Amino acid sequence: MQKINIALHSFKEVQEFITLATVQPFSILVGNDAQQVNGKSFIGMVSLDYSRPVQVQADCDCQAWQSFRSVVNKFLAE
Repeated sequence: MQKINIALHSFKEVQEFITLATVQPFSILVGNDAQQVNGKSFIGMVSLDYSRPVQVQADCDCQAWQSFRSVVNKFLAE
């Protein structure tokens, strides 16, 4: 399982992340300690609290992870 923390600051960024996640051939979970949702689910994603960064988990190999991480790089939490 690969993991990163991202920060989404607007509804537009949430939509963009979902679009990027949806085309991936592996499962993506997004959330925090209290709640995890399918990163490809619009309803799940809009239910999260984005006042703090959320963790993204993906079940994929290193090559697929690097490819996915490169497209979501702009959302990485500092």
